[in-house]
Amino acid sequence: MTVGHAPPELLPDISPISDVEEILPASRTTSRSGARRPAVPRWLRRTVGPLLLLVTWQVLSSTGVLPPDVLASPGTIARAGGELIADGTLPNAMGVSLQRVAVGLLLGGTIGVSLALVSGLSRLGEDLVDATVQMLRTVPWVGLIPLFIIWLGIGEAPKVALIALGVAFHLYLNVYAGIRGVDAQLVEAGQSLGLGRWGLIRHVVLPGALPGAMTGLRYSLATAWLALVFGESINADAGIGFLMNQAREFFRTDVIVVCLVVYAFLGLLADAVVRTLERLLLQWRPTFTGQ
Repeated sequence: MTVGHAPPELLPDISPISDVEEILPASRTTSRSGARRPAVPRWLRRTVGPLLLLVTWQVLSSTGVLPPDVLASPGTIARAGGELIADGTLPNAMGVSLQRVAVGLLLGGTIGVSLALVSGLSRLGEDLVDATVQMLRTVPWVGLIPLFIIWLGIGEAPKVALIALGVAFHLYLNVYAGIRGVDAQLVEAGQSLGLGRWGLIRHVVLPGALPGAMTGLRYSLATAWLALVFGESINADAGIGFLMNQAREFFRTDVIVVCLVVYAFLGLLADAVVRTLERLLLQWRPTFTGQ
């Protein structure tokens, strides 16, 4: 027996690896048997939960477990929504509510972003603005409805002002945090390239604060729809909130749910628009999309 060599009968049976798949983990779409499983589209997976909820809801309503005076069935709600669309009531209400949100968002966004720029770009501006805004934002803005009615009456002005107030605070906080969160090394790099103050603001600070601004815009839209619900309870004679108040008086749970679905749909649509803007404006920023 030669030193350093084991007898052939003691050597393990090692077969050469002929395929890379034997040492790599199986992919998500490949089963152990080697057959490729069809990938389920993501949009289909995302609809499973809502569909199960609707089916359960309809079954509970059909069996009488869920009485119609407590909550109407999905079929009844769908018929009520079709009637409201057919006679033009729902489209007109949506138009009025969208106009209120648009005006409030524009007004509140202008105020919030302007104050954030003054406070974020200047220490003097921060000393003059930030403390006041931080103090006012702790006040429940819904509790200001009585004052808005006294100051602005019961027309469109208090509704728009309530939306603008909620939007302004969210945009201010996120834009201000975005400006102050810009990497100092980027500012130093811009200075070394010869950029002046306005050049730094335009090419370094504002692009760096854009992700925070987009986040603030998404929060602001959610707050705008919430403020609209409260605002349209102030002696409204049109809008989705007006339909809800009428339905409440006649115990029409189907119409109330239709209005809630419309609120949710409009909010989801607005969020999708902001997501599209994020993809267009923030293409330079790598993000984690999940595994």
